Formats: sequence, structure tokens, C-alpha cells
Amino acid sequence: MSSFTRRSLLAGLGASTLALAACGNGIGSRSGPMIDARVDTTLNFMRQTYPSSDELLSNAAGVLVMPLVTEAGFGVGGAYGRGALRVGGTTVDYYSAATASAGLQIGAQQYSHVLFFMTDAALANFRRSDGWVAGANIEYALKDQADSLAAETLTSRSPVIALVFAQAGLRVGATVEGTKYTRIIP
Repeated sequence: MSSFTRRSLLAGLGASTLALAACGNGIGSRSGPMIDARVDTTLNFMRQTYPSSDELLSNAAGVLVMPLVTEAGFGVGGAYGRGALRVGGTTVDYYSAATASAGLQIGAQQYSHVLFFMTDAALANFRRSDGWVAGANIEYALKDQADSLAAETLTSRSPVIALVFAQAGLRVGATVEGTKYTRIIP
């Protein structure tokens, strides 16, 4: 006879949450053209919604665009999405983004995010790594206002700037800290 514990319940829910996040992110296909089309749509939306992002785009050595990241959690949670790295407006690689978390959490949300690599060294470090993890050294382009980029971000000397936008769901907050980016073959 098996015993049912709170720990096994949380482990099961966590595994289910991660599977749901990985499968239900709406990307649909791993094909490169499909990801590129979604990246184009995301960049167009970003530029229309945040016109100041044009300056970041023009000054960045490269940008990693994650069109749709799905995040869900109930005690244990996770997030997953796929996107493309663009250098000079051309896709050079495809990446997945995955996050796992544990703690007091419940809910689900989807969002888009773009990482702006502001220096050649930051971009080279990202491309060389087997699995780059976003850390506390990332500066967020949005502070408390969702309608404009923070002015200090546009003059920032940070090597990597993150813009998280188009959030929808029943979960508070979205960050890229602790997210692991891994190169994929679409």
C-alpha cells in the first residue's frame, strides 16, 4: 500500500506544471521560419508599444527575442519558451528559455521578453556558453511604469538589458533572473 504525502503531491504538481508550461506556450512548431515569424511580430509590437526601444535596438550588438514564455506554478513552478538571437537584424541562432522555481506561488501567466546585449563582449559570452543563466547583472528596462522605457535605461552602461512586456495571466511579476537559455536546433 502506498502512502500519499504532501511532498509527493507537490512533486507531482511541480512535474505537471513544468510539462504544462513546456507544452502550452503557443509556439506550436520548432521550425525556424515559425519562430522567426513570431519574433518579427514580437519586435513590431514592442516597437509600436515602446517607441523608445528603437534606440536600444539600434545600439545593441544583438538581441534575444522570446516571443512567448509560459510560466505556471503551484508551490513548484516553471517557465518555458523558444526564440531567436538576432545580430544585425538577422537570426543567427535559436534558443529555449527555461526556469524552475519553488516557494509560495500559485497561478500562470504568459509574457514576451527581449534581452539587449549592449556590448560585443556580452554577446560573445552569451553565444559561447553551453547554457547561459540570466543573473542579477541584468538591468530591466521597465521600472514601475508599463507605458515607457525608463530614461536611465537608455543611457545605461549595463552589458545586458531586459525588457519584459505583454504580460497576461493570473500571476504577479515576471523576470528573467534565473532563466537558463540553451541553444536549440529548430
